[in-house]
Amino acid sequence: MIEPREFARRRKQLMRMAGNEAIVIVAAAPERVRNNDAHYPYRQDSDFHYLTGFPEPDAVLALVPGRAASETILFCRERDREREQWDGARSGTEGAVATFGMDDAFPIEDIDEILPGLIEGRERVYYHFGRDTDFDLKLIGWVNRVRQLVRSGAKPPHEFVALSHLLHDLRLYKSRNELRLMRKSADIAAAAHIRAMRATRPGMNEHEVEAELLHAFRSEGAVASYEPIVGGGANACVLHYRANSAPLVDGDLLLIDAGAEYQCYASDITRTFPVNGRYSPEQRALYDIVLAAQLAGIDEVRAGRPFNAYHDAAVRMITKGLCKLGLLSGSVEKNLREHTYRKFYMHKTGHWLGLDVHDAGDYRVDGEFRELEPGMVVTVEPGLYLAPDLKGVPAKFRGIGIRIEDDVVVTAGAPEVISSGVPKDADEIEALMASSR
Repeated sequence: MIEPREFARRRKQLMRMAGNEAIVIVAAAPERVRNNDAHYPYRQDSDFHYLTGFPEPDAVLALVPGRAASETILFCRERDREREQWDGARSGTEGAVATFGMDDAFPIEDIDEILPGLIEGRERVYYHFGRDTDFDLKLIGWVNRVRQLVRSGAKPPHEFVALSHLLHDLRLYKSRNELRLMRKSADIAAAAHIRAMRATRPGMNEHEVEAELLHAFRSEGAVASYEPIVGGGANACVLHYRANSAPLVDGDLLLIDAGAEYQCYASDITRTFPVNGRYSPEQRALYDIVLAAQLAGIDEVRAGRPFNAYHDAAVRMITKGLCKLGLLSGSVEKNLREHTYRKFYMHKTGHWLGLDVHDAGDYRVDGEFRELEPGMVVTVEPGLYLAPDLKGVPAKFRGIGIRIEDDVVVTAGAPEVISSGVPKDADEIEALMASSR
């Protein structure tokens, strides 16, 4: 769990970066209706959570650097006995100060009267335009109210700045407490993958395996960090397969891409294993190429290396393996230059990981890939996808999709693989599955 003082440090750091002439405005995620009067499970906006830890909707954070009265102000719902009987407890303005460490808090109903006064006199407004059109219009309305008072001496802001330029760079560097939560999230997901491997049998349906994953997540107080991909056979060749509704066939592989979210922090793990517990020679040949590529990629996740280094290492190993297997002709260098590997491997090898599965943060700085630094967390996830109708490929390889993904922390030394709790060596996977039969 992250303590209120860490959230307070984050707010202070952001205010120092924004400067005393600025105001920072961040809105909580709205509740969303799934169908008629049923809502989707509520998930707080990641940026709002990063700065507050406040878990409720209908809230707005205003950071006013250098303001004598109070710099950190939260607008939120008041306590309401009747509504709380229906929807659950609320923190209220008192809880926002006492529990979440705000300098001051006001009822959300009063924001139209109070926020324009906080905006007045500030030169810049840091805000996420384009995320919520309704809130965009409200903010423009508050600024226009200040502009209407110019003749009375009011000073409206003259610049709107994308908040992501400051905030998302902060989010790239995980604190010790954040890494502790991410390790827990990865442990939960790893246990879920092991549970799925042990449960899988020919004749089951993909959704039955998905149920094993979800059971493991919820048993540990986590939820899925994204819709799990459970693709058997040729379904594994669909990168964002979502149906999870086909029967599992003896002799096919099963690709599971599933992560847990624990206290808002995500994990992201993929494993590919045989439905019947034994890889065929063709499956094993392709699997070993992907595993070698992943290990080569992980070895490049080191401080001082450019972000794209681990992708390049994985691509080289995949190309080398495909040439050796005869699925690509010519030299490795020629195939790398001509990008022929993209016929089989068409995506990047990883992304930032944190509060979001595809976490915030720029991959390039001034046009160049940024260097990895301690505290950053990435996924490493090469794959091979040979669709059933892929031309120029021997029939014995068609319909095979393989991806192997782990979560890796950049340290001052060797990479830390926090998702290593689930096996990925083919022999180890076969032994695990054999022990459950």
